[in-house]
Amino acid sequence: MGAIFQSLGKTITAGFVLLIILILATGGAGAKMGDHAWWAFLMRWLHVMSGVMWIGLLWYFNFVQTPSMPKIPDEQKPAIGKVIAPAALFWFRWAAMATIITGLILGLMNGYLLSALMLTKGVHAIGIGMWLGIIMWFNVWFIIWPNQKKALGIVQVSAEEKAAAAKLAGMTSRINTMLSIPMLFCMVAQQNAGL
Repeated sequence: MGAIFQSLGKTITAGFVLLIILILATGGAGAKMGDHAWWAFLMRWLHVMSGVMWIGLLWYFNFVQTPSMPKIPDEQKPAIGKVIAPAALFWFRWAAMATIITGLILGLMNGYLLSALMLTKGVHAIGIGMWLGIIMWFNVWFIIWPNQKKALGIVQVSAEEKAAAAKLAGMTSRINTMLSIPMLFCMVAQQNAGL
């Protein structure tokens, strides 16, 4: 059993095996495999899974890593900048991409994509959440990541450009943290409260 937890790949595989066992033990996911409701459920689950990773990493950066950096001795900071941050940023940006793609597919599958994007009454909560998510996704891919590459030294720039890039990436990450609060509310409100 301990060998499962020695490897992330084995742990993830075990999680999927456990999920399948639970689905079978409880009589399935509530819809016949292959019908529209089943696919919509699967897409929603993938959307939530990728969203948890995306926002979890966003909050990790803002609640843990950034506030902790001043407390880390200078000789230990390269481990963060050369090892931890690039790996976390890889999963961060691809989780953002997966969240957007699965969310758009889900909206299309359920017939509300265009209405939500146009903020039509009845789906305006999910629409607001979608637009906030799209803005956040844009920030990740077109502001945070390009500037983090400079700040981390992945792209070589002058010391002044590196400092400016770090500041812009950090500020944009804080903006995304702020936007994540109403975005998550809107995503939940549509299904549960309407708005």
